[in-house]
Amino acid sequence: MTSKPNQMTAHRDDEIEYVTVTVGEQLFGLPIARVHDVFLPARVTPVPLSRPEIAGVLNLRGRIITMLDMRSRLGLPPLKNDAERMAVGVEFRGEAYGLLVDTMGEVMRLGRSSRDPNPTHLDPSWATVTTGVHSLEARLMVVLDIDRLLEPQTHALAA
Repeated sequence: MTSKPNQMTAHRDDEIEYVTVTVGEQLFGLPIARVHDVFLPARVTPVPLSRPEIAGVLNLRGRIITMLDMRSRLGLPPLKNDAERMAVGVEFRGEAYGLLVDTMGEVMRLGRSSRDPNPTHLDPSWATVTTGVHSLEARLMVVLDIDRLLEPQTHALAA
């Protein structure tokens, strides 16, 4: 006797959860499965001769985290004030990174089928690090691809 998958499981397979953040005025979604921490970065130590988007490093619970300034990475101007920024902790190739964002949003569960491809008019440097967009009621959420975001080759393309 085979059992039918229950509708709740089937429904969840079509959904993905995102941690939402804002950088500039833009809403971005990061797949929650890739997010390890959300934290307030303190004591970021600059790294001499590093790429401009590298804000520095910090020690988080005994682990060295490379801090990536998402404003710089996405070609946006720096904040004019010294507003406290948040960080999203992710891993890439066994290394820990903190993505500096302007604000944290909520966790959203959205259907995979509701994600559209990147718009043709999306800035080419953003298109290299995103996988699509979700049209929400009041705004557009751009989905970040963490692997492409942190891949060294795409840094040159985004510059």
